[in-house]
Parts: sequence; C-alpha cells; structure tokens
Amino acid sequence: MASRKGSSGTLATAKGSPANGAGAVKMTTRYTDEEWAKFIAEVEKDIVGASNVVYRCPDIGGPALAETIDHTLLKLEARAVQFDDLCAEARVNGFATVCVRPQWVHKCVMDLKGSNVKVACVVGFHEGTYDLLHKAQEAKQAMRGGASELDIVLNYEELKAGEYASIYNELATLRLQAPHPVLLKLIIETSQLDRSQIISACAMAAAANFDFVKTSTGYRGHGAKEEDVRLMAACCERLAVGMNHDRRMRVKASGGIRTIEDAMKMLEAGASRLGTSGGVWIVKEGKETVEQNRSLSPPSVHERRGSRPSLETRLFTDY
Repeated sequence: MASRKGSSGTLATAKGSPANGAGAVKMTTRYTDEEWAKFIAEVEKDIVGASNVVYRCPDIGGPALAETIDHTLLKLEARAVQFDDLCAEARVNGFATVCVRPQWVHKCVMDLKGSNVKVACVVGFHEGTYDLLHKAQEAKQAMRGGASELDIVLNYEELKAGEYASIYNELATLRLQAPHPVLLKLIIETSQLDRSQIISACAMAAAANFDFVKTSTGYRGHGAKEEDVRLMAACCERLAVGMNHDRRMRVKASGGIRTIEDAMKMLEAGASRLGTSGGVWIVKEGKETVEQNRSLSPPSVHERRGSRPSLETRLFTDY
C-alpha cells in the first residue's frame, strides 16, 4: 500500500490488486485528478524562499565527490568494449553507479563484480510515453540482469495535461514491481515543464515512494539548471515533512554536467547525485584544483584543458 499525506493532515491511499498478463500488478486509486491537484497546490504554496539555500558539498579532492556520480553511457550505437571501459573507469574512480540501457545491465554487473559500484538502468527512455506494460517489462529485465537502481522517465505529457491519477497509477505500480532496496529515480524532464509542473512531478514521485527526482534525460531541451535543482530540493524538503514516512527524496542532476564547476554548482543547489558521461574529467579536475590550491602555482588553462580525455577515448554526451 502506498500513501501520501498533505500538510492539512488528509491521508490518501492506493490499493493494489493483481492484474492479468506479464505478471504486472495494477494499482487503482480512488483519488481524482482534482483531488491530486488540491494536494499539489498545498505543496506549492509552501515552496517559497528556497532559492538561497546552499547545500554542503563533498571534498572535491576526495572519494566522496566520485561517490555522487552515475557514470553514464546511453548512446544506442555504443559497443560492448565501450561498456568494458565504462566499468573500468567506474572501478578506478569509485563512482556510485554506471547508468546504461536494459540490454547492457548484465554485462556491466559482471564487469563490476567485486567492486562497490552499482548498476543503474534507464526505463521508458527517453520520451517516457511508453505504456505501463512496456515500462514494467523493462524494469523486470533490468532487475533480472542485476540492476539495483532504475531511472524511470515520467510521462510528462500526461503531467502537463493534469492526468495525475494516471501518473500515480503508473508510478505506484512500478514501485510495487521494484520494491526497496531497489532505488527508483523519476526523470521529470525539467526542460519541458514550468515551475508548477516541476513541483507536481516531485509531489507525485514522493506519493509513490520514489527515492530520487532527476532533472533530465539529456535528450530533450536543456539539461540540469541550478534553479530547477534548487526547486526540486525544496520540494523534497517540504514533502519529507508532509508525508507519513521519515524518508526524504533526493535530487539527481543530469544533462550538460561536464566540469568540476558544473558539478559543484549542482551539488550546492541541492543535488546529491550527478548523471554525467564526464565523470572521469570531473574527478580529475577536482584533484587538480586541490593541488593548485596547495601549490599556489596553478597550471595555465591551456595546460589543464590539454589533458582532457579526447572524444576517441570518452563518449561525451549532453546527458
């Protein structure tokens, strides 16, 4: 049973029942789109003055920075050897996860055996408009392969249309299909949403007991923006108070994060996980910055940039 609780103290519940076909579980909710909209409006009313919050960041020269990174390779044309490289880089740098498509999960799990690096898998990528059955099948495939985190794309067209009951049905069903300790991240595609819609997406994710809200797929519009991350972090703080559980959702920033400056900006805005294909460079830059501060004789910009991995060795994307 999933539940939500608004600041007014009203409690909403959704009851699950077995469904036919593919072993899926269908969720039903007795709450209308209008009732969900009222709950969301209560949340939005409380999201004020959060833009000035500066969150504590990990030491940029230490392992804690690497542990915020989901090392990502989602290009359709990527080959097996590139996933070997991806996993080797994740091992060496101590990243949180590698993030890949469903068909590459098992290979990455095998490549990462004996390390602390987990495998995350995208679901419904990248448009989010796949039906629930398709998303449930991808989630099951990923978990069978050994994925311990799922990055699920929100059907943001439904969100923009105010079809909240349908969205909750989908998210709650996927949560049942992938119970804890599997971590679920909802990719809300902030480039396609306004402020109210971002708040709505966060509220729906919290109601369905997701673990993260995430900015972007990296395939549509702009990627992570500081103001969006701050808004999402504020929503997570507010919803942790309003819900009837003591867990707090976290924020994953993804899309266009390529430098240590990008990474620190997102972490200070409230992100605790970063989705990027540039993790190797970000960690390298962080260590160089610490060394520069110690030596007080930093190398020139040309010297620093000249050692950046080339496109032949790293597949940088907008993700």
